[in-house]
Amino acid sequence: MEEYYDERADYDLSSEASEEEEALPWISWFCSLSGHEFFCQVDEEFIDDEFNLTGLAQQVNYYSEALDIILDIDNEDSLDERLEGSEIAMVEMSAEILYGLIHSRYILTRAGLEQMAQKYQNAEFGYCPRYLCSQTKVLPCGLTDLLEQETVRLYCPSCHDVYTCSGSRFQTVDGKTRPIFFPLYFSCAYFGTTFPHLFFDTFPQLAPKNALSTRNQPPAIYTPKIFGFGVSKLSRISSLMKWLRMKPSDESAIEEYKSTKFLPSSNSNIGSNNDISIDESA
Repeated sequence: MEEYYDERADYDLSSEASEEEEALPWISWFCSLSGHEFFCQVDEEFIDDEFNLTGLAQQVNYYSEALDIILDIDNEDSLDERLEGSEIAMVEMSAEILYGLIHSRYILTRAGLEQMAQKYQNAEFGYCPRYLCSQTKVLPCGLTDLLEQETVRLYCPSCHDVYTCSGSRFQTVDGKTRPIFFPLYFSCAYFGTTFPHLFFDTFPQLAPKNALSTRNQPPAIYTPKIFGFGVSKLSRISSLMKWLRMKPSDESAIEEYKSTKFLPSSNSNIGSNNDISIDESA
């Protein structure tokens, strides 16, 4: 018995999907793309306020057209009437850059922080790759606020360090670190240097309970050993991360911290060949 295949069924499904995509606001569409999971949806009222966009017109080409795309004022048909094909592609690229820069400002507001807090609680940004941080949730972080300088990094509130994003969509492509599904340079300027620290200052209850800055015990730092014995603190191969990550936890420790010189003097033998004494008479 031959099976009956109704082509109209596929047509109806595809047409419905295309209609839904066309009806989706640009911001919602942009944030739903693969590789854009770190972005939150910026409130259009925030974008409508010109004060919040101060200085962005000088950073983004086709600023007015890009802003119209973000706010769904312009569509492809109206752009086709005014611009050439190559210019339309540039406008669409500018819209994505502009949204990223607006996003970096929005996530510093209360509304933006609350959206990012929801993502953080759902572990949408991932976990710290450091073993001793025990799956601490991380936040996106920028090493600079400038465009096309660095890609987005991940900040861990436990070890207070930053890490490169893992996953195929953030791998190196053609010698430059770019997200595979994102046609633009996924700049750390879209999150900025302030965000993760303001986030935990605003929501201290979301900081991990075992964070190094809050607990009153030595931090969980890996200790290098040779034949079962810990390497001397003065050895050239000894790790200083334990001391760099420790913070004073009480008043006496704070006073000691203020009165102690951590930088070795120029006559210090740390790191020299005198780190390890050998008894040659043996």
